[in-house]
Amino acid sequence: MRTREGLSILFVCMGNICRSPLVEAVARQRSAEAGLALTLASCGTGNWHAGKGADPRMVRAAAAAGYDLAPHRARQVRTSDFVEFDWVLAMDRDNLAYLEETRRGRGVEPTLFLPWASVTEPEEFPDPYFGAEEGFRHAVALAEQGVDGLIARLRRG
Repeated sequence: MRTREGLSILFVCMGNICRSPLVEAVARQRSAEAGLALTLASCGTGNWHAGKGADPRMVRAAAAAGYDLAPHRARQVRTSDFVEFDWVLAMDRDNLAYLEETRRGRGVEPTLFLPWASVTEPEEFPDPYFGAEEGFRHAVALAEQGVDGLIARLRRG
């Protein structure tokens, strides 16, 4: 494992339009504020939204908290991601299972984001896509909590 400087982290959800781009944006801003030089990216297990921007509801919720998702463009996970990234962090068990199959025994083993970031409850990051606006605001708070845990973990070494 490399030192915390130069680490690369990939966040993964289903469509790469809600949870993973949000976590990427929060991690990008907060790691810069913490003085950590990280390579951060996000993708989805599905290709339905490839090339599209983040869900407008997530864009609004993130902007209200000071995070800019406007530049984001969705992409699907690639087998090369497992060798290009130090950590591949899934938002939920369904996406984790897909990643484990896609990995084909090569590269880094994916894991769940929230437990990896020392968040004990919930274990899976709920998908706000089919819910109300409140779910998107809750997602921002959960992303911040997870990223705070991620940064604490990196500082511990």
